[in-house]
Amino acid sequence: MAEILTQREKQIFRKGTECFDMSCEKKSAAGSVSQRACVFCGSRVVLYPIVDALHLVHGPIGCASYTWDIRGALSSGRQLYRMSFSTDLQEEDVVFGGEKKLYRSLIELIDRYKPKSAFVYATCIVGIIGDDVDAVCERVSKEKGIPVLPVHSEGFKGTKKDGYKAACVALFKLVGTAGIGGIEKNSINILGDFNIAGETWMIRDYYNRMGVEVVSTITGDGRTDDICRSHGASLNVVQCSGSMLYLAKMMKEKYDIPFMRVSYFGVEDTSEALLKVAEFFKDTGIIAKTKELIREETEIYLPEILKYRDKLRGKKATVYVGGAFKAFSLIKALDMVGMSVSVVGSQTGNQDDYARLREMCDEGTIILDDSNPVELANFSLEKKVDIFIGGVKERPMAYKLGIGFCDHNHQRKEALTGYKGMLNFIKEVHSSLMSPVWRFTSRNGNAL
Repeated sequence: MAEILTQREKQIFRKGTECFDMSCEKKSAAGSVSQRACVFCGSRVVLYPIVDALHLVHGPIGCASYTWDIRGALSSGRQLYRMSFSTDLQEEDVVFGGEKKLYRSLIELIDRYKPKSAFVYATCIVGIIGDDVDAVCERVSKEKGIPVLPVHSEGFKGTKKDGYKAACVALFKLVGTAGIGGIEKNSINILGDFNIAGETWMIRDYYNRMGVEVVSTITGDGRTDDICRSHGASLNVVQCSGSMLYLAKMMKEKYDIPFMRVSYFGVEDTSEALLKVAEFFKDTGIIAKTKELIREETEIYLPEILKYRDKLRGKKATVYVGGAFKAFSLIKALDMVGMSVSVVGSQTGNQDDYARLREMCDEGTIILDDSNPVELANFSLEKKVDIFIGGVKERPMAYKLGIGFCDHNHQRKEALTGYKGMLNFIKEVHSSLMSPVWRFTSRNGNAL
């Protein structure tokens, strides 16, 4: 059994061996090397896919380089979002302040690139030296006539989830600043999909086929003008609840727009999500089109998915993702091909999320909140899992342990959303598990 930090004992649960008293939504334990410790990183992964915006990191150059191209987000238009601009604060700026440098940088970049909006990320050092980022942004906004939005992502003792909240606060300043003329009654905003490998386009296509208008996508392949008029939609559909639920709640409070949490991962959850949206509008035509879409897509892809069941049946997985909603979908998707989840965890889950995980998991499954590499490695070895499904940071760890790996986070190049995405996912799991390289490794992670 893996040794754990005393402060984390209540963030680890073994189903069937103890009372359920999961502690979550707390600051990461010092020294745990948590995967969710950077506030700035959290804000940037949310805002980065707004493709017609200028993204300026006010801080040392390392912050910008660390998060450059952090999302594998694709654009159907401008590529400005992929340029990693920084004020590159130096020792002199720390002593005398960086406000003048920030002002000059914004003026120069806006004049050169003509963005629709600008986001200025205040990093840790800015919080220490006390630059008035809000005042600079307000001044430049008035001079240039575009929204220039401060993103207060100073770190200190915060977490990536605090960065999500900072991003939502900045986004909310855009919402409601444009007219809503011409928006259909049966309309939605897609929140929390970031167009990794073009997945937002796939989801938008589903809704177009259903007869539902998509007003804005926040933030995958996002556009400033669309976000400004997003308050005209009738429903917010939230995919990544960890990053976007806060924005959905603010829009509900101010504009009375209801929201629902959904998942587009896996055949079962995708079908459920589309049908829930269709039923929300109480339109028989939309419901009929949605059922037909589900039937068509299922007939095409389900037989292909099930072809892998005989080869994958009985295999075990470790699943560690950002939002717990992804973990729910992954458990169901793997069960469809006869696989089980022996270790599961998330970075941003809450009490309700972990209670649901407890219900979904088999006896003996280890459930983790805000885990670290040592725990993930040791529990994966203890449970003798065959594959690790997580983010790119865990890839080297999985390979060192001698087990397969499937990227389910920001940097992947294969679309995993919807019906076709489920087939892509199962193919990737199969190819990783069946690779002949595992003949040359031992189950304890040491090369033979």
